[in-house]
Amino acid sequence: MTVKETSAYLNIPAPTVYYLVQRGKLPAIQIGGRWRIKRSSLDDEVLKKPESKRPSILVVDDDPGLQEVFRLVLNNAGFDAFIVGSGSEAIAHLRKRPCDLVFLDLRLPDDTGDVIYEKIRSIAPELPVVIITGYPDSQMLHSILRHGPVTVLSKPLQISQLNRAIKISGMKTGSGGSK
Repeated sequence: MTVKETSAYLNIPAPTVYYLVQRGKLPAIQIGGRWRIKRSSLDDEVLKKPESKRPSILVVDDDPGLQEVFRLVLNNAGFDAFIVGSGSEAIAHLRKRPCDLVFLDLRLPDDTGDVIYEKIRSIAPELPVVIITGYPDSQMLHSILRHGPVTVLSKPLQISQLNRAIKISGMKTGSGGSK
């Protein structure tokens, strides 16, 4: 990949990619005065999931306030929390890094929750998904329920609801492993 392609792939500015390549922080070779980065080496050496005993939870919600609540609660409970604000970010994350549980809002800026739910199922059919919504009677939720039972949390969320949903999914808090 070129520096520009690597910049887009990692979602960081091109000057940062140059900086990291020149200091040996990214696996690259120089061909004819231009840097080339091998995607497989990048994935293996830079983006690989660190060996962590902490279960990981992906939160898909575009509300910054709710994102911060999730970040605080999940990190304090001993989970690795990954927070994204759109369905496309969630799908990209799951393709690069598996997780143990997903909290999915139904109303997202780029796609509907039922469409994202189906994409998640196609990537990880057994991954527990908890639906969070301010619209519990929506057609999107009914569409998801046709695939089988899911845990649904109504907004506004309470910390006790989050903890209960995590327990229902079979995850353990603290430094213990997942499932």
